[in-house]
Amino acid sequence: MIWLTIILMAIIVFASRHILLEPKVPIRLNQKTLTFLSYSAPAVLTAIFAPIVFAPESQLDISFSNPYLICAVVATLLAWLTKNTLLTTIVSMGLFFIIY
Repeated sequence: MIWLTIILMAIIVFASRHILLEPKVPIRLNQKTLTFLSYSAPAVLTAIFAPIVFAPESQLDISFSNPYLICAVVATLLAWLTKNTLLTTIVSMGLFFIIY
């Protein structure tokens, strides 16, 4: 049963990607839909990192003793100022390992 579920989910994911990404398929999304879908990646990333950053011990922690919050602020500022993903990742991870 588990293998059947895994195989069916793989088929569903492949089919949905193939329909939208294959250039020969005549389905085209309008500009409004593309604009709407452009917000999905930031929304998913926020849903993943927000609980880790703001509640690392399963309770809200917005203080200077929270290393996750400090490194997230540093990473945000670095990404905004430098627009360099590699530098942002290395510096923020290095700072996290130094603080934590």
